[in-house]
Amino acid sequence: MVLVTAAALAVALAVAVAVFALTQRSSSDTAGPLPLVPVPAPAAASPGCTTLLAAVPTELTSNGTSLKVRTLADPAPPATVAWGTDDPLVLRCGLNRPPELTPTAALRLVNKVQWLQVPGEGASTWYVVDREVYAALTVPDSAGTGPLQQISDTIAAKLAPRPLRFS
Repeated sequence: MVLVTAAALAVALAVAVAVFALTQRSSSDTAGPLPLVPVPAPAAASPGCTTLLAAVPTELTSNGTSLKVRTLADPAPPATVAWGTDDPLVLRCGLNRPPELTPTAALRLVNKVQWLQVPGEGASTWYVVDREVYAALTVPDSAGTGPLQQISDTIAAKLAPRPLRFS
């Protein structure tokens, strides 16, 4: 149990650092590839992640603005894609089960996909919790609901729903 808690805390810390780094970028920093910190993603090479990442759109719409796929700096984290420049959105696949996922957690159903929202500083990370792999979409607070809906559509089309897992 201690090992599981320690691993969950390590993932949470890595996600928090990534969100902080993403929200602290200035416009002048966005010309080149986007550097992202790696987070544990033990299922990043799974068939579910391969299927999902091959199907994600090359553009997302946020508050009427088109966000194009962003090049990631080397070494890029596995099974990760980002969109936009100033406040990029980041999708990671193959993550561990989020520790916040409990039988009493508040989930949101978006276009047939169940999400768990984990608020952060300036952004929220939304975890897909009802598919064969856990994926997370980190979205700046300034973004609209369009990206979450678009990614939900892709997930619903490519990955079959599964019962929730709490352990």
